[in-house]
Amino acid sequence: MAASGDAEGADGKPGPVAGRPPPGDLRSVLITSVLNLERLEVDLFRGRHHWVPATQRLFGGQIVGQALVAAARAVSRDEQVHSLHCYFVRAGDPKVPVLYEVERTRTGKSFSVRSVKAIQHGKPIFTCQASFQLSQESPVQHQFTMPAVPPPEELLTQEELIQKFLQNPNLAERYRKHLNKIQAEDVPIDIKPVNPPDIFCSEPQEPKQLFWVRARGYIGETDMKVHCCVAAYISDYAFLGTALLPHRQYRIKFMVSLDHSMWFHASFRADHWMLYECESPWAGGCRGLVQGRLWRRDGILAVTCAQEGVIRAEQTPNQSKL
Repeated sequence: MAASGDAEGADGKPGPVAGRPPPGDLRSVLITSVLNLERLEVDLFRGRHHWVPATQRLFGGQIVGQALVAAARAVSRDEQVHSLHCYFVRAGDPKVPVLYEVERTRTGKSFSVRSVKAIQHGKPIFTCQASFQLSQESPVQHQFTMPAVPPPEELLTQEELIQKFLQNPNLAERYRKHLNKIQAEDVPIDIKPVNPPDIFCSEPQEPKQLFWVRARGYIGETDMKVHCCVAAYISDYAFLGTALLPHRQYRIKFMVSLDHSMWFHASFRADHWMLYECESPWAGGCRGLVQGRLWRRDGILAVTCAQEGVIRAEQTPNQSKL
């Protein structure tokens, strides 16, 4: 798989996108930087960080995406990822790189499994198993129907929505600072919410959200595993927050991902708009469960995701944001 400037295939040879991007390169930073792993040994890689959330913990999507890059470097070009299952076991340290150690668990005729351990300070912070499959045809096919929503061209970006909120002269200063901080973050994802929640409202809402997403910058036609790695990064952004929508009257003290699973169904371009349909069927016991589906614009279900996370909230409801 060639996912970046000096990416390599399973045989160790340079991939088709060789060399560092030239000045003014419009390629997605997810390809040129975030998912550009340095090979240290045959199955040992080092990843660095591009964007660190305000929590000062490593972004889970970055770890999932980088781990899948490492796993994909250990299979043939013809094998495509069809699923991955991950556990976050320790908080990531944004001040040091992450090492990814790959184990070639099984290589079969149709399916291959690669296990990946992400390591910092000599301890695992994350484990992942990814399964790859050679293409096979089957008459057994079906899928759900994509929700009917406005196209992305008719919607505002997350940045434009925040700018609208900031224009409210009655917005409390602490919330203004919070929105400015979000606005300043260099997140390499374009997002257009379909039905953005009213940030000034603390009324419970249905635990569902829809937004169009894509990687910023150009990726182009390349090995499908590249687009799957980018989708893995994107899939974790704002995902667990779906479980908070019915509980907006409470201040969240602590929220982190526990696990993350993905199933890849059809080919797609991660630099093209896809509809991310998220819902939370359950929350309780300081945990929340979320499920998601990534739809291509033509109605094809491309990816299914699931995640559980820790959610700790104060018992006292929030004050108004105005």
